[in-house]
Amino acid sequence: MSRSGLIEQERFTCAIGALQTVVAIPRAVPILHSGPGCGEMIAGFFERSTGYAGGCTSPCTNFTEKEVVFGGINRLRDIIKNTYKVLDTDLQVVLTGCTAGIVGDDVDSVVSEFAEEGKPIVSVETAGFKATNFEAHSLVVNAIIDQYVSGFEEENKPKSQKNTVNLIASIPYQDPFWKGNLAEYKRLLAGIGLKANVLFGPQSGGVKEWQSIPTALFNILVSPWYGKPIADHLKSKYGQEYTWFHHIPIGANQTEAFLNQVVEFAIEQGADIDKEAAQEFIRHESNAYYEEIDNLATFLLEFRYGLPNHAHILHDAGYVVALSKFLLHEVGIVPKEQFITDATPEKFHEAIRADLKSTSDKKEIPLYFEPDAGKAQEILRGIHHNGRGLIIGSGWDKELANEKGYDFLSAAIPSPYRLVMTTNYAGFTGGLRVIEDIYQMVLSTYA
Repeated sequence: MSRSGLIEQERFTCAIGALQTVVAIPRAVPILHSGPGCGEMIAGFFERSTGYAGGCTSPCTNFTEKEVVFGGINRLRDIIKNTYKVLDTDLQVVLTGCTAGIVGDDVDSVVSEFAEEGKPIVSVETAGFKATNFEAHSLVVNAIIDQYVSGFEEENKPKSQKNTVNLIASIPYQDPFWKGNLAEYKRLLAGIGLKANVLFGPQSGGVKEWQSIPTALFNILVSPWYGKPIADHLKSKYGQEYTWFHHIPIGANQTEAFLNQVVEFAIEQGADIDKEAAQEFIRHESNAYYEEIDNLATFLLEFRYGLPNHAHILHDAGYVVALSKFLLHEVGIVPKEQFITDATPEKFHEAIRADLKSTSDKKEIPLYFEPDAGKAQEILRGIHHNGRGLIIGSGWDKELANEKGYDFLSAAIPSPYRLVMTTNYAGFTGGLRVIEDIYQMVLSTYA
């Protein structure tokens, strides 16, 4: 399909949006070698995402015409020096914007000056025209591993901790539920006997946890495609194998599958796992989940004619597949046309289609890879199904839902209609929360 290069209603950002990856590391600070609007743009897109020193508060060289002509290396050096004076930080990560990328400033040499003094500092090329923030997330993480974590390998021997794993999952802030999801993954993995380095957010031990990355016996990748370069890099660098679960486990079916997959892989890798105890934990969590589902019976019977019977999802690949499986098998809402809006690289399309296709052997779910969400909405406007519909997407999609007379659930960014703090959609508890959100929204229409 030919494209103009312009898209409407973007659900992701350019590469410098990966400054949120840095913001999500406790006491880490992004330094932008870019124009003055980059940080403000990212802060506006993600909302409520400043963290320790992010968004429009990030130190920035404020590239102007002068730096375009003469270069901005001296200004960058001064900004780094002053940041150390003003902010008490554990890690600084310099990210370049488009102007620095075009001019060709030798950022690495400036950063190496400070690194040689023992400063914890990393540089990453994130010119916006080179990648999306989905891809740049991996660039930032791998740069920190190579330029910072590698300096602690002597005291953190590779694969020295048999029951420690590195979790590669939600992209901070791009996934609105990342804090809750990471906390739930950590809890679930602890329940089967594994200590998880989650690396980001309040559940992370900050740079100390990053320093211990090499010690993990293996890695867990929960993603259809983003983050895979991190898992591949760690396998190459430290010999850490990884188990790959291709979508977010939501609800009992997929969470059980996820945990069982991890248990089997952990045993294969030589982890000290009590398989019987792990299975007992999974059964306990599953029983608690189904007890709540049983309690829904009266509600579902009473409102059976007024609930959504089909759904369209506009989200990244991980959520589109995960929510489709969950809605069909555990909620009874049929997934119809689905739209993946994360600019998934084409090499992953076939595997994602296969994953979604495995949801049902009765009828194939139509799937569109469409980063132009305006175009996705136009397709959806021309689609009509009988019964009450549901759209799960970003704030961009609320008016479309109103136009079609559908229910609407805000579950993707950007969205001014919902405040998410520590809510999770992953796991057993995440499945229950999705059900709560859908039916609470439906009930509100009866007021």
